[in-house]
Amino acid sequence: MVAKQEPKEQVAAGGTGGAGARRRGRPRSFDRATALEKALLAFWEHGYEATSVSDLTRVMGIGAPSLYAAFGDKQALFAEVVREYGERYGAFGDRALAEEPTARAAVERTLREAAVEYTDPGHPHGCLVIHAATNCTTPEVEQLLRERRNANIAAFESRIRADVAAGELPPDTEAGALARYVGALIQGMSQQARDGASREELEALAEIAMAIWPRG
Repeated sequence: MVAKQEPKEQVAAGGTGGAGARRRGRPRSFDRATALEKALLAFWEHGYEATSVSDLTRVMGIGAPSLYAAFGDKQALFAEVVREYGERYGAFGDRALAEEPTARAAVERTLREAAVEYTDPGHPHGCLVIHAATNCTTPEVEQLLRERRNANIAAFESRIRADVAAGELPPDTEAGALARYVGALIQGMSQQARDGASREELEALAEIAMAIWPRG
């Protein structure tokens, strides 16, 4: 799934309109897309719980009233961040499943692209959906992230079952267990990237992982 580039939206920051606003002058505006990206990077680096509203307003360059007006509360902002992350940074697994002819090819591509994405020096390492859950004590956020991770595993399981039916995989293949194996690899690669593993080290891990993939 390739993210659409939405038009940049200018949002008024500060002021409530009326005569008071006219006395203070024209409200300053900010680029909503840029502010959202800065919030995304903050949550990605520090996780949901450790990123405070004051942290967000500082990195986004806006006041708390503007944050609430443009994005809602911290939890609503994070939900939008997760959607944005999925479209811009986390879509490589969906693309692999959609474009590759077999589950094996899709998984191999996913792992290799994860090695690249999770170690990219242009943004925090690892996966936001995995890392942001660390030490999270907000049930709704925990559920949101858990559902995202489980949906990824379910997508792999569905593709594996299709390959079993098509004879690409042995008939006794445990599709659920194999899909969870893939999920464990992806989650482990994310944490190892956070711990300093290089792209080459993660690519080597992917190669070993695929060596034990069942064949039809």
